[in-house]
Amino acid sequence: MENRWRGRLLIVIAVGVLFLSMWGVKPSAAWAVNNPELLPEQETPVVDLANYLPTLQEEALIDNIKDFEAESGWKMRVLTQYDRSPGRAVIPFWGLDDKSILLVADGRGGNLLAFSIGDAVYELLPRTFWIELQARFGNLYYVRDNGENNAIVDALDTVKQCLVQGGCNVVPGLPREQWILTLATSVVGGLVCGFSAVPRKSGQVFAWQWVLIMSPLWGILFIAFGIGPVVTRTSEWLPLFRNVMGFVLGFLVAYLTPILNGPTPSKTL
Repeated sequence: MENRWRGRLLIVIAVGVLFLSMWGVKPSAAWAVNNPELLPEQETPVVDLANYLPTLQEEALIDNIKDFEAESGWKMRVLTQYDRSPGRAVIPFWGLDDKSILLVADGRGGNLLAFSIGDAVYELLPRTFWIELQARFGNLYYVRDNGENNAIVDALDTVKQCLVQGGCNVVPGLPREQWILTLATSVVGGLVCGFSAVPRKSGQVFAWQWVLIMSPLWGILFIAFGIGPVVTRTSEWLPLFRNVMGFVLGFLVAYLTPILNGPTPSKTL
């Protein structure tokens, strides 16, 4: 018995160490090479080695980055790569510092985008913001539908928007896929709440005790996963209204079905 508990304790400790180590990793590329010959002789905020950006769009992006840096002081840089990477050579080339944001677009992995962030940026945009930003604009489906060039530009525009407004804890905007997920959790939360409220005693109409007991579960599904992501990402009322109606519909289905399908009293002659 002692050996069994000791084994379980070691597993819990190992999982905890793994989680903490993953949380401490920055969403940035780990530069293990140094190839300055891949960089242009003249400094430019965009180095498009993978040719993801059309000429006109690249020129407009360069102008926007320069104007934003002159107005705000935040240094944004873009590197696209495919076969080879300049690696650590970009640090002296751009003079990256605590107020720098480097976007690296590399199509060889499962996600197009990676970010190297200065420490001062984290005061306004936390780690969770960058993880969500990478997942939203760098995933295969977004890149397939919008192209690598627009994925890069859209991600940078979102960063600029959040820096201008003084910071963001989450990425603004509610994609359809994410809203569908919040709607599904709202409906499931309503089902759990409705099943909890089904009468279990003779003469009982509403089992409010069970609703309170199960409130952590349906509350997390509906409030934390169904309402929270909506109100923190958009001010539109329609997605919120639909999620509330989804919860109500799930509740009514779960609550009324056992009552309507319950045994009816038999008539005696």
